[in-house]
Amino acid sequence: MLSVVRVHLPSEIPIVGCEITPYVLLRRPDGAVSTDDVPETAPTDGQFMRYRWYRIQSDRKVPICSVHPMEQATIQCLGCLKSKIPVAKSYHCSAKCFSDAWQHHKVLHERASSALNENGAEEEELFGRFGSGGSGVLSTAGSGSLSNFGQSPGVSNGPVPLYPSGTDKNSGETWFEVGRLRTYTPTADDIGHALKFECVAVDSEKRSPVGPPTSIMTSRVIPAPTPTPRRLIQVNGDVLGHLDLDSQTSSLGTFTVLSYNILADAYATSDTYSYCPTWALSWTYRRQNLLREIIGYHADIICLQEVQLNHFEDFFAPELDKHGYQALYKKRTTEVYSGNPVAIDGCATFFRRDKFSHVKKYEVEFNKAAQSLTDAIIPAAQKRVALSRLIKDNIALIAVLEAKFGNHVAENPGKRQLLCVANTHINVHQDLKDVKLWEVHTLLKGLEKIAVSAGIPMLVCGDFNSTPGSSPHGLLAVGKVDQLHPDLAIDPLGILRPPSKLNHQLPLVSAYSSFARMVGVGYDLEHQRRRMDPATNEPLFTNCTRDFTGTVDYIFYTADSLTVESLLELLDEESLRKDTALPSPEWSSDHIALLAEFRCKPRIRR
Repeated sequence: MLSVVRVHLPSEIPIVGCEITPYVLLRRPDGAVSTDDVPETAPTDGQFMRYRWYRIQSDRKVPICSVHPMEQATIQCLGCLKSKIPVAKSYHCSAKCFSDAWQHHKVLHERASSALNENGAEEEELFGRFGSGGSGVLSTAGSGSLSNFGQSPGVSNGPVPLYPSGTDKNSGETWFEVGRLRTYTPTADDIGHALKFECVAVDSEKRSPVGPPTSIMTSRVIPAPTPTPRRLIQVNGDVLGHLDLDSQTSSLGTFTVLSYNILADAYATSDTYSYCPTWALSWTYRRQNLLREIIGYHADIICLQEVQLNHFEDFFAPELDKHGYQALYKKRTTEVYSGNPVAIDGCATFFRRDKFSHVKKYEVEFNKAAQSLTDAIIPAAQKRVALSRLIKDNIALIAVLEAKFGNHVAENPGKRQLLCVANTHINVHQDLKDVKLWEVHTLLKGLEKIAVSAGIPMLVCGDFNSTPGSSPHGLLAVGKVDQLHPDLAIDPLGILRPPSKLNHQLPLVSAYSSFARMVGVGYDLEHQRRRMDPATNEPLFTNCTRDFTGTVDYIFYTADSLTVESLLELLDEESLRKDTALPSPEWSSDHIALLAEFRCKPRIRR
């Protein structure tokens, strides 16, 4: 007889828009135990598994705290109602909750009361599509019309009846059947209500259950937290202003580039990020939150790091394809890596098909460069030790694209506007400063060859695991390394000698240094200056965890061929610390996204 041995949920807290697939362990008629499903279309010994999902609704309304979505709200900010801020953001679970969140919360009021942000409806759609309903007050049993029962656009939970499945007279609870598949995706109608999953073996002929059903309850469904949208701040022009990302289309001759380390699922463990709720660390939640954020930036080119191979193939490539992006990918090499082959991470570059076409792809494998280096300068007896130090499985993905926009066609008939975009993750332990610098130098020398042969604008994006002031950052930003730099003292293999060779000819500038060079006064300018380090002209941080806060991510560009028009505003550390650090329910990576808008400089006729 087919029977259920055990059922449990990947997370007890369901979130709107994040699918739930319970773990169901079955004992088959032959005695074998397996998690493989037995659907009606493929019964075993005349039996199959039937699944049901129920929403349990009570007779009272339950508003949810906007800061702690697992808590009921007890107070409401009337200023939000007057400012027509989405009402779901007005609820708080306690006076202390409201007080602690005030510095972050008052930004909503400031923006709503200024003329700087007039995209409310679009903003709510972008950042709140998996959040609470338009009213912000949770619906009660039977209060919703049947026409909007159950489903969100694009979500299928199987055919369900449009009527209550049962009522408990003692508790006043009503059970609505909401799904008939093993997997269920909570909708906005489920917010504030518990769900019940039920499974039972069914006789194929009699269509009746074989034995009692097994069921399990969830906690109340919570809305996905809604991050405060980040705006694009203009940095080039006479007047400091901001651009509306939601409705933004790059002006003639400009394009936007996003760089973002999204934190691979393999690294997002509760041991490392114990301060982040387990449901917010789950990949089913984070992938939807990350996708919503990335799509909301409307970037023309997207450079992502720490993208697992399986997540690229099964999620990011198909999802971004729906939004008009073509994808390129390079996974890390596997000489050191010993985990699941499909879970290895790498770099993914996406570009809008209506803005660019793909010309050429280069793949840099630093392991191969390490092998060539040791063959050339390391004595045979020391090669094994040298390779164990140098080989880190890091890669870089370089794409040459052709622009389909701008006025270069009119100015230069028949002349193509090409662009070279490098995307890398230099994942090297901080103690191996020589290896980190060597990898960055190797990448830059390769880019130099492309620049000489093609003479095209260049972008170098990624997570370099190097803070401002370090030798890799100096090499990138200044074109050389100070020969007295303390990092050069660590070179047991002699791979950095002579130090005078550590240079390149690319006129690279960090895009975010434009914030430090802005002149004038204004609300936006002051806020961005406070988030910049005046000593380095870089952001105070791009990576913010409990144990480390600093800048390691950059977008570099060739200043002789590109100018920065605008930058995505930086986040302030205080607002992030309300959740201890990153990742959090609001932001699903331990890094923040960087985005810059560029304009191609006119070519000088010679």
